[in-house]
Amino acid sequence: MSEQKKQLPMNAKPSSGDNKSSDSSATAGNRPVNRMAAFRALLSYAKPHRWMFAAVFGSALLAISADLLQPYLVKIAIDDELLTGEHEMRKLLILGAVYLLMAVVSFAFGYLQSVFVQRIGQSIVARLREDLFRHITSQSMSFFDRHPIGSLVTNESSDTETISQFFTQVLVSLVRDGLMLILVVAFMFSLDARLAALCLLLFPVIIVIAIAFRRALRQSYQQARSQLSRVIAFVAENLSGMSLTQAFRQEKEQRRRFSEKNNNYLRANLREIRTSVMFNRTYDTLGNVAVALVVWLGGLAVLDHAIAFGVLYAFINYIRQFFQPINQMTQQWNTLQSTFVSVERLWRIFSQEPEVKEPAADQAIRPVPTAVRGAIEFNGVSFAYIEGRDVLRELDLHIKPGEFVGIVGTTGAGKSSLVNLLARFYDVRKGNIMIDGTDVKQMPQDDLHRLVGLVQQEPFLYSGSIIDNVRLFREEITREQAIEACRLVGAHPMIMRLKDGYDTRLSERGSGLSAGERQLLSFARIVVHRPRILILDEATANLDSHTERLIQQALQVVSEGRTTLVIAHRLSTIQHADRIIVMRSGVIEEQGTHEALLAEQGYYSELHAHSRRGGTMSIAEGRLSVQMDF
Repeated sequence: MSEQKKQLPMNAKPSSGDNKSSDSSATAGNRPVNRMAAFRALLSYAKPHRWMFAAVFGSALLAISADLLQPYLVKIAIDDELLTGEHEMRKLLILGAVYLLMAVVSFAFGYLQSVFVQRIGQSIVARLREDLFRHITSQSMSFFDRHPIGSLVTNESSDTETISQFFTQVLVSLVRDGLMLILVVAFMFSLDARLAALCLLLFPVIIVIAIAFRRALRQSYQQARSQLSRVIAFVAENLSGMSLTQAFRQEKEQRRRFSEKNNNYLRANLREIRTSVMFNRTYDTLGNVAVALVVWLGGLAVLDHAIAFGVLYAFINYIRQFFQPINQMTQQWNTLQSTFVSVERLWRIFSQEPEVKEPAADQAIRPVPTAVRGAIEFNGVSFAYIEGRDVLRELDLHIKPGEFVGIVGTTGAGKSSLVNLLARFYDVRKGNIMIDGTDVKQMPQDDLHRLVGLVQQEPFLYSGSIIDNVRLFREEITREQAIEACRLVGAHPMIMRLKDGYDTRLSERGSGLSAGERQLLSFARIVVHRPRILILDEATANLDSHTERLIQQALQVVSEGRTTLVIAHRLSTIQHADRIIVMRSGVIEEQGTHEALLAEQGYYSELHAHSRRGGTMSIAEGRLSVQMDF
């Protein structure tokens, strides 16, 4: 059953009762990254587009050459025609036509270059996003314990967009402006070698400025990105917990905390902008000083008849164009720095391997679902979310095929961990878990999750039609099978009251449907996917009595002949179970039927008495549902 595999990464949170902690691997997301190795890995995405890059280079070369020939044509017109007094109209018209042709060539190939670059950049980032999403969704639950959902959203959206800007802005600037700089220098030396050599003396100054600003720029970009990630993570977490915020009137406090994080991001962003503006304006000033120097020295040379006026005119144009590519490249410095930060963040994610690994191909055992009986064995299982703090200790538990088992215990007893390990959201540290004598580690996770079905207290519905939510987008499940499953759980009348019936589009998380209606659809999933082992998490807790009766009737059919596990908050929901497991501090304290455990006058009896005093005891009708506390 694949529902739990798709659902938990989106909404599962560590349960304080089982001593999970996001700090268990606090340093995992901050381990040093080899920047050059990460950048080489990024550039490997560009290899399939090498011929397109060649087209970009060729287009840029033609566009820039045509652009730089224009001042040279004006120089010829001034020195060879206008200042000589010949004024031969035919030559001027030819020069004008060539000038116009160069402008057209520059525009056409500049356009092609931009189109090619955008095509390359968007293709690379689309593939990168797909690989990142695939990598994130393949991670184990411990990964999501360590990484806030908002931070992962930032990785998938903002960081990949920054990398897109690297290919569409930084890369095109390096190609276009680098070529322009080389060609401008070549044209300047062809006009006057002494003036050109004088201008090249500015290169050491440019390098010194770049080095001076480099560290400040990098730090400012890192701080801004870090603050933005915190803002996004805070918003994502608060929106997902809005009901709790409103129930406890925490709006004012949460607004205060958001304002604090938002102001931190504002200050970091302004610091980034100030550093960037200072960096760019320094180059602007340097360019203006260079132009003034050329005008002064070149003007003196013209007055002394050392160079022609047309040469000075062309040289002034080239010196402006000399600083233009430098300025353009420096303006991309912030994007380049941001790209380095984003690449490091992404490769920290890519460098993490799932803790729960697929079995080797030659060792994998793929059970036939129809042949699975559903016998479950926990043999000497020990487990800890944090090293040295065991949640389960040397636990032995054997469940017969088709047995209905209730699991109870106080918060922190290890109930959730027990079923988390069965579904292999985590791996045991010691011992093993067997289904029909096969270690779950030997089963491909896809096969395991088809055998183990999960219904949570708060079912998750995807954006899409009702029919797709029931069959979870699996086309091999026919529409008729999905509709029959909905009939079985009593959801059909509710669905047919909707405007488009089974084709009704649901928004995120199924807003617009009541909790009971969402739960009915969740039960229909169980029916249509037919898992051999059922795990339900307080599945009837939020339902009205009528809807609960419908679900109980459906479960009586669905759970027949299948192994059923119950983790119950209310003891009343499991008192008709074949066996009740009572957990305490990671071990099985007691087990037996409801009546036998009460007769022992032990720990279960205390829990039962406490439950009765709390007024939560109620006798469920018919076959009890399977419930689990995640």
